[in-house]
Amino acid sequence: MVSYSLFVIFYLKEQQRLAMFNTAVSTINGLLWGEGQILIYILLFAGIWFSVRLKAIQLVKFRHMFSLLKSSSSTDKNSISSFQALCTGLSARVGTGNLAGVAVAISLGGSGAIFWMWVIAILGMATGFAESVLGQVYKVRDANGEFRGGPAYYIQQGLGSRALAVCFAFCLFLGYGFTFSAMQTNTITDALNYAFEIPTLYSGIVITILAGSIILGGFKAIARFAERIVPVMGILFVLAAIIITLLNIGKVPAMIEDILLSAFGLQEAGAGAMGAAIKNGIQRGLYSNEAGAGSVPHASGCASPVPNHPVTQGYIQMLGVFFDTIVLCSCTAVIILLADIDISGEMEGIRLTQSAMTAHMAAGGIYFVAAAICLFAFTSVVANYAYAESNLHLFKLDNKLGRGIYTSLYLSMMIWGASATIKQVWDLADIALGLMTVVNVIAIIRLTPTILSVTKDYHSQREAGQEPSFDSDKVKVQGQTELGIWRK
Repeated sequence: MVSYSLFVIFYLKEQQRLAMFNTAVSTINGLLWGEGQILIYILLFAGIWFSVRLKAIQLVKFRHMFSLLKSSSSTDKNSISSFQALCTGLSARVGTGNLAGVAVAISLGGSGAIFWMWVIAILGMATGFAESVLGQVYKVRDANGEFRGGPAYYIQQGLGSRALAVCFAFCLFLGYGFTFSAMQTNTITDALNYAFEIPTLYSGIVITILAGSIILGGFKAIARFAERIVPVMGILFVLAAIIITLLNIGKVPAMIEDILLSAFGLQEAGAGAMGAAIKNGIQRGLYSNEAGAGSVPHASGCASPVPNHPVTQGYIQMLGVFFDTIVLCSCTAVIILLADIDISGEMEGIRLTQSAMTAHMAAGGIYFVAAAICLFAFTSVVANYAYAESNLHLFKLDNKLGRGIYTSLYLSMMIWGASATIKQVWDLADIALGLMTVVNVIAIIRLTPTILSVTKDYHSQREAGQEPSFDSDKVKVQGQTELGIWRK
């Protein structure tokens, strides 16, 4: 009887601790992502801040941004090319958010949400430029002589804060290193189960084996995979949207008019609808392009840019934001808005996208969307591994033992996520991503003088008719750069 009472007491206390934990997680997420919307305001501020300080670089230098693609495939044996870094960044960016996130924005905010998604993407291009420049300026070499970079490195070397760098890296490992792999695997297995009735465990095992065969080759193998898959993936999706647009060309003027009128509350619903459009458009745009989250600088920091200057990679990664939101998210929006379906009904998320594609392609629409989700999510799984792996060097774990432990844990989380019910893990992942973003935005705002001086150096050399090259001893940067990379 006594033992039973002790068990009941222990069980009740455990339930209380679990309830307290769930309440704390829910409260933090509410402040960051929910009603508090702290992250939306932070990222909006960052976008406006860098757009102003960099003199609208995303618009003024728009053509120059594309011109750098011509030489983006060049690299050396110890690093990846700018193009590979772009594709790796897009691998992580382009995911279920491009298919499901846009649908959620439209179902909750109406067609006008798309306009505000475009606005936040344009602002986010400046933020993406800033953090990617820093990823290059403060990159380091690991034990194998390969470049590593990202917020943890520019926080530690630029701001001189080891504690803040470790805090960021911890959140990165929790999010991109572990929980996100489970989320993406769960998305793929659910899609395959829905479309083809494949048991989730079986598909999860196959996906884990496939991912493992790629990530065991390290960052360069991941970059090569991204370089081959991402362009094909993007082109096929864009072509599908173009074909659908051409088949419904007569509806396009009305669609554009509806987007603009809805964006500014000029429809019957008025100001309330405008508020919903702004909120959902901005929110989903930020989620999709990851500008300011601190993820993409890991890819940009590993590249050898051509010309050999950090600003080159800033421009290349700015393209990533453009392709992700302005191009790919717009394609999803066109597919939904040109379909003869009710976007204001109960359907939202991926089901709305599937319904729209079915309206255009009959039964084949379900399979097309399922295939797209699988491909998009799988590339995200591979890229997410690379982001967290870049931070092993920070803890001197970039060796066989450190990589082995990390890889085993990563693949185990994929297996578990295949068939798990993972709401709590999703909540933890949201907290990790939110805290990552807060820390990163604070860091890049504080490092604004470095961003401005490095950018000025690049454009001054171009105006003088020189091919830009960077020497940190000749440019005023905060903290210090790695010896043997940008300084001798």
